[in-house]
Amino acid sequence: MDLNQTSAANRLHITFFGLRNAGKSSLVNAVTGQDLAVVSEVAGTTTDPVKKSMELLPLGPVVIIDTPGIDDEGALGEMRVKKARQALDYTDIAVLVTDATKPMSDYETDLIADFEERKTPYIIAYNKSDLLSALPEAKQRTIYVSAVTGFHIYELKELIGSLKEDSVKDKPIAADLLPSGGVAVLVVPIDSAAPKGRLILPQQQTLRDLLDAGDIAVVCRDGELESALKKLSSPPNIVITDSQAFGKVSKIVPQDILLTSFSILMARYKGNLPSLIEGAARLGNLRDGDKVLIAEACTHHRQCDDIGTVKIPKWLDGYCKKNITTEFCSGTEFPDDLQKYALVIHCGGCMINEKEMRSRVAKAREKGVPMTNYGIAIAEMHGVLRRSLEPFPDILKILG
Repeated sequence: MDLNQTSAANRLHITFFGLRNAGKSSLVNAVTGQDLAVVSEVAGTTTDPVKKSMELLPLGPVVIIDTPGIDDEGALGEMRVKKARQALDYTDIAVLVTDATKPMSDYETDLIADFEERKTPYIIAYNKSDLLSALPEAKQRTIYVSAVTGFHIYELKELIGSLKEDSVKDKPIAADLLPSGGVAVLVVPIDSAAPKGRLILPQQQTLRDLLDAGDIAVVCRDGELESALKKLSSPPNIVITDSQAFGKVSKIVPQDILLTSFSILMARYKGNLPSLIEGAARLGNLRDGDKVLIAEACTHHRQCDDIGTVKIPKWLDGYCKKNITTEFCSGTEFPDDLQKYALVIHCGGCMINEKEMRSRVAKAREKGVPMTNYGIAIAEMHGVLRRSLEPFPDILKILG
């Protein structure tokens, strides 16, 4: 896939960490061949993580992230360090840039321990190696480089590339649920929240996944689903619907046809489906006074019938019949402290990578807070969760 075909969520996220003035930004510019990051001799020039989606040979489509120094000081510096460390949540491969002329600091060794605890593949790049009289022998996954002279920049990219298979693995979204050449019907409601002139990302990705596998995809709105099924000469192998139409679609699709949602497929694709299914059990046990966090990974202009802030709270009220408070967050502002919530209901996470979605699930688990996602919660509240999991027999066992 080229730059225009690959979403940021499906790109390898390569993050450069290090102390102030270790040469992170200079090395980022040398690796990318662009003036991506502002370079200065003034410590602390990089104040927020800087992200750039690009094609980087020989790696292909990537997101390069330059972070603030992990040794920044003062109240503002602490905020910058926090932002730098938050980048670990979405980092597929970490590059620790250290000054080859100085001994490694405690900040850097602590960061390496963080990489290892998170099982994040990493490289130690000893920058400013042109200032050394002789190069020490490089250990495994370490390399001596110079952003100034270009020394070993190509080799650094090759080393990053060697870790790619440890970080991002190709896997199907829906194609493995069909026999070869099978038929899937994709139900795509068109309402005020639907982007004008395009499909939302999970719909695009699922459609492309099916086409790449040689399957047949029939796309229709929920209003035309019944007609579409009648026009097919034989029943489809599966119907995949937008979560918001679950209630209506489940009444139309015969019981002998598999049914699931784009949101459930995305949870499986990002490796979080079992945990999110377990979280759905909390929906039926919410009590008066409980707080529920509704979290979205992206930011967008909200419509009057917005799914996160309007529809899900309404469905929750009808399903639980309890006095529940709902709070909302979006974009990068996922709370560190989740303990005040009885449940987190997250969007499908199509706009963030697998690493960040797993990190958010892990944060909730660490605090003992159940977490589910839009599609699973909506299926449960409409009484079709068990049916929506029939395409995944192993996962279905979680419900007992």
